[in-house]
Amino acid sequence: MLKLSDTFLEGRRLETMVENQTSYTLKNAAMHVFETHEQAEKVLLQFNQPVLASMIEGKKVMHLRDYESFDFLPGESLVLPANETMCIDFPEAKSKNPTRCLAMAISEDKIKNVLQFMNESMTRDDEKEWSLMDYNFHFVNDQGIFQILQRLLFLFSENHPSKDFFVDNMLRELIIRILQTNERKIYTSSQIAINSNNRLSFVIRYIRENLHEPLNVEDLSKKACMSQSHFHRIFKNELGISPIEFINNERIKLATGLLQDPGLNIKDVYMQCGFESRSYFNRVFKHRQQLSPGEYQSQLKTIRY
Repeated sequence: MLKLSDTFLEGRRLETMVENQTSYTLKNAAMHVFETHEQAEKVLLQFNQPVLASMIEGKKVMHLRDYESFDFLPGESLVLPANETMCIDFPEAKSKNPTRCLAMAISEDKIKNVLQFMNESMTRDDEKEWSLMDYNFHFVNDQGIFQILQRLLFLFSENHPSKDFFVDNMLRELIIRILQTNERKIYTSSQIAINSNNRLSFVIRYIRENLHEPLNVEDLSKKACMSQSHFHRIFKNELGISPIEFINNERIKLATGLLQDPGLNIKDVYMQCGFESRSYFNRVFKHRQQLSPGEYQSQLKTIRY
């Protein structure tokens, strides 16, 4: 979870109990920290640049144009286009338990420069160009994005003569990681039809349909009609993770569902998910879920009974 420093909390001024704003403005971005100390409804907020909003503490209920309302919680972020009006409820905000959110407005010129860099340096499948997502993208921060956001909270509030330069470098990495996260969500969402004419899409569908079978980069690259090195580079450029990391992520998603079946033991689960050994399954599962398969099953039994 993102944390505000004691220095920030001691130095900022509280002038209103609803969406009190502390702002820092640099060349290519402005960072705003909003704090709400009492319950409120239908608070409107808008930025004239694309914005990344990330929850720090508490809970918001977001109402966006053409979308169903949803809870916005710590550890989550939301990318919004310029001039998008947010209507926000604060159902749990209190003086001793405020709702806090980071909103970072990023200049369109900076985003265009990063996209140009990506299109020149990070080749995609079928020579597609990188571009911004055209919808409101709501996602859970991965470790990389979390660490960048925490670093940016420090850099914006630091009194350093070179902080514009420091922030600029962090913004480029942040934009790249968010676009890769967006691609990963598109490729892995069962609700989105994958274009079979796209080689990477074909391979990803093959992976998802054959998780119980042995899968390796050599065979997958052949199915994509690419060399191993080119396939690995394209895959990682587009999704931000390696093919093996993607396969393990998909297998753990399948495993979490299978472990909910009381008729299956752990050996049944890891074999159906394509893991060669229980020790490797345990290691990968614990790395992603922060608990072992056995502990996960025990939690489910406790909830069930």
